[in-house]
Amino acid sequence: MLDRYCNTSLPSDVTLVLDGVNFHLHKFPLISRCGKVAKFIEQSPSTSDKTLEITLKEFPGAVDTFLAAVKFCYGHRIEFTPRNIVSLYCAADYLDMTDDFGEDNLLSKSEIFFHKQVLKSWKNCILALRSCEPVFPRLDKLHIIIRCLDALSVMVCTDPSLFGWPMMMYGSLQSPGGSILWNGINTGAKIHSFESDWWFEDVSFLGVELFERLIRTMDAKGIRSETLVRAIMHYCKKYLPGLDRWKGGQVGISRTVTSFTMTPAVVDQLFLLERVVKLLPEKKGKAFCRFLLGLLRVALILGANNACLDSLERRIGIQLELATLDGLLIPSYSDSDNLYDTDCVERMICIFVLSEAKFTSISPSSLDQETSPVTVRWKKVAKLVDSYIAEVASDVNLKPKKVRSLAEALPETSRSLHDGLYRALDIYFKTHPWLSEKEREQLCSIIDYQKLSIDACAHASHNERLPLRVTFQVLYFEQIQLKMALARYRHVLDAQNAPAASLVETSGQIFQRDGWVTLVRENHVLKTDMERMRPRVEELEQEFGKIKEEMKRVAKPHNYLSSPRIIARRNGCNLFVRHSNAQSDVLESMTPTPRASVDQARPSTPHSRNRRSFSLL
Repeated sequence: MLDRYCNTSLPSDVTLVLDGVNFHLHKFPLISRCGKVAKFIEQSPSTSDKTLEITLKEFPGAVDTFLAAVKFCYGHRIEFTPRNIVSLYCAADYLDMTDDFGEDNLLSKSEIFFHKQVLKSWKNCILALRSCEPVFPRLDKLHIIIRCLDALSVMVCTDPSLFGWPMMMYGSLQSPGGSILWNGINTGAKIHSFESDWWFEDVSFLGVELFERLIRTMDAKGIRSETLVRAIMHYCKKYLPGLDRWKGGQVGISRTVTSFTMTPAVVDQLFLLERVVKLLPEKKGKAFCRFLLGLLRVALILGANNACLDSLERRIGIQLELATLDGLLIPSYSDSDNLYDTDCVERMICIFVLSEAKFTSISPSSLDQETSPVTVRWKKVAKLVDSYIAEVASDVNLKPKKVRSLAEALPETSRSLHDGLYRALDIYFKTHPWLSEKEREQLCSIIDYQKLSIDACAHASHNERLPLRVTFQVLYFEQIQLKMALARYRHVLDAQNAPAASLVETSGQIFQRDGWVTLVRENHVLKTDMERMRPRVEELEQEFGKIKEEMKRVAKPHNYLSSPRIIARRNGCNLFVRHSNAQSDVLESMTPTPRASVDQARPSTPHSRNRRSFSLL
């Protein structure tokens, strides 16, 4: 036990015990100012030969605060500052130092200083709130915190020059009077404009609980949610390492404390993360989506609870079209052998599909409008997913089933072209050469070859990594595309050769001479395309000729088991009889290949049509 004595010649007649320290004091100065001590002395039996001992339990402050209150009782002058006003205020309330026990007592003096010097100054308000940590019930009883938060909220909505210069707004370039300094000389020029984020750094020194209460108070005061979100992002960037690279927008100017220094608050990162997720509003935006992806990555590293992870995945999923590829490349922090957390991305894709299904039905007719917002969102997400599959395809531990589930998480109608999907599968086949022919065919079944561009078809027809059946299908659809291009070319050519008139009426519409000029221009473009496609047509004819020669060479005419029909069936092809009156070759489709069943945890996505596999001779 530590003993503290009053520096007087009179012997002590009362001992106050606080946190293991014995304060040997006198009854009369304490009774004249302190109501709590007076009640203790009145209720205790009178003992003239023994010193009265009083234990102060749950005192709201440290030993230094109690010592300052004792000095006030002995008539000493104490200095009120923004750093000690809260503790002195609470100590005066605990000791019942009201004006009933003396004029201008400690409680009334604390209230006057708090009202005049703290609530009207931004800097003093911040310092007073910092001294409120940790928060205890007496602060709420005296309404200290709520009054500080209300004052800060009002000052945020006001020009800072009206209530005192901000602590960190302009650094050493501004004087306390608000004038701009040049080499330390007051220029007299005033700064009239101020940014809405001038207070972000100041409030970031508060603890998590006080910061959360401040944001909620500002929201109730009507401050814009965009500004509050930026303040939350600034706060998280300061206390969550690694989150800075996921912060959207421009990097702010570094600010320094001008008039005093404060150490950052001691923050539990996991506690901060879970509180921030609950605090964030429902908002959409590129920078906000990038910030959420950064929070999700940090949550996986810290091992946040499922409720926190589910909330982040849901918020990202409903605005997945605003996400970026590097944001989705989340490393796997679990015991999985995969390099990336593909399960998390698949869940977010499913959330996007479900959220869009609430507003529009997924059907081919709903996606025909190229410029509609729904179509644009679907195309962005489809392109993003294809790029993601292509990026993670280099992972040697990625299973074919996961690649298929990622690709089929979106409906077929969301992709107008399958070039990106083909590129992703090509990369996967290149980095997984040990896949069997059957596994390759199953993965290739997710591609609609009618949605491949001419360039993609040309690449696929020479791709040795694709199964033979797939190559035949690609050659067939490439031939169809070339025939359609030739038909369009002939149609434009016929229109060009027709007699041109200054005014021609067709289907109730009148075409001016400029319309024929447009047709001529299109004709030149088609001519160029035809010149480029002619070598490809000749190449296709040569390839088909080689295939026929190979089939004839290995065929035995008198052996049924070795007949071309049986050989074609073994290779997955069907031969068809050409009738004498047929004018062109007829190709019939095979039975559609059944798709692999989708994981039950992921909602099924309806497909608008069945793909067909074609076989060629």
